[in-house]
Amino acid sequence: MLSTVIKREASDLLISINAPPTLKMAGRMTPLGEAPLSQAQVKALVNVALPDSQRERLQREQEANFTLSVPRLGRFRVSAFQQRGQPAMVLRRISFDIPTLESLSLPASLGDLVTIKRGLVFVVGGTGSGKSSTLAALIQRRNTTIGGHILCIEDPIEYIHAHQNAIINQREVGVDTESFEIALKNTLRQAPDVIMIGEVRSQETMQHALSFAETGHLCLATLHANNANQALDRIINFFPVERHPQVWLDLSLNLRAIVAQQLLPATNGGRQVAVEVLRHSPLIGDLIRKGKVPEIKELIGRSNDLGMQTFDQSLYRLFREGLISEDVALVHADSANELRLMIQFGHETGEAANQVKENLRHLRLQEDGEGF
Repeated sequence: MLSTVIKREASDLLISINAPPTLKMAGRMTPLGEAPLSQAQVKALVNVALPDSQRERLQREQEANFTLSVPRLGRFRVSAFQQRGQPAMVLRRISFDIPTLESLSLPASLGDLVTIKRGLVFVVGGTGSGKSSTLAALIQRRNTTIGGHILCIEDPIEYIHAHQNAIINQREVGVDTESFEIALKNTLRQAPDVIMIGEVRSQETMQHALSFAETGHLCLATLHANNANQALDRIINFFPVERHPQVWLDLSLNLRAIVAQQLLPATNGGRQVAVEVLRHSPLIGDLIRKGKVPEIKELIGRSNDLGMQTFDQSLYRLFREGLISEDVALVHADSANELRLMIQFGHETGEAANQVKENLRHLRLQEDGEGF
């Protein structure tokens, strides 16, 4: 089955009782045959994949995440778990080749992020949006350029980095360390220049990330959020209300970028990434310090010259280049009305943006029954 995953370039293999093994390809489900798997078959498949180090965790926590390496075939990120009291498993294909920003169709300007001496960079998106691949590309860019000591805390390790201009130490939670928190407490003793946190899931981990930036390190991390505004809301809500003013101040001084991404159905049948980019500027820092998150989106849209772009601007460019359909663009837009007008007028900024706003004003007046 795993050789079929590789041969057909599927992203995932799903194993569940009473269903045939199923591939996920470009977001679409493709069963391998019609025969459903029995309980005994699923248990056997999970047992074959499960390393000894994860057996106790699966029994104790009812789930386990690990990496499976198959010689001469490939590597897979595996999540084994219980559903309705029965075993199940999802295996995600991991390429041996480290992706580049270019191969991921990400803005070339993102490469500048790894040259920053200190600060916080977040890569955000939903599950399966390519966050890990983007982080790997950023780490590899640093590895092949200015180097340094890069320390990665991951759960599990996905891409294996070879030492080039950098020394890269990769620690896997549950194998090389008990938890993110324990690993991060000892990180500064290990003389890193760059610290990569596989995922921020708690207040303690977020506090470590802020502290690393404040002490002169570059910290890269992922976070589950749909866009830059949601990421800021998620970050602040890790902390109690009485700490919010200080956290906003810390973020305004240390946040260097938020890269938010979605994987969308492409016109060629594959997947295409859409990217929102927030980067530090004096105005962005001022809005963050004041906690004025709702005002940030408009400023991103007006700051293309600083390497920023909104999701809607990214969607418009992808549509204009024929990489995604209009329907896909509109379904995934933050504001379908604004994107529709961008497409109609053929522009995304400047005078056309003012025309878009004027048309939106008329649309709202008509909706309120006042424009007649």
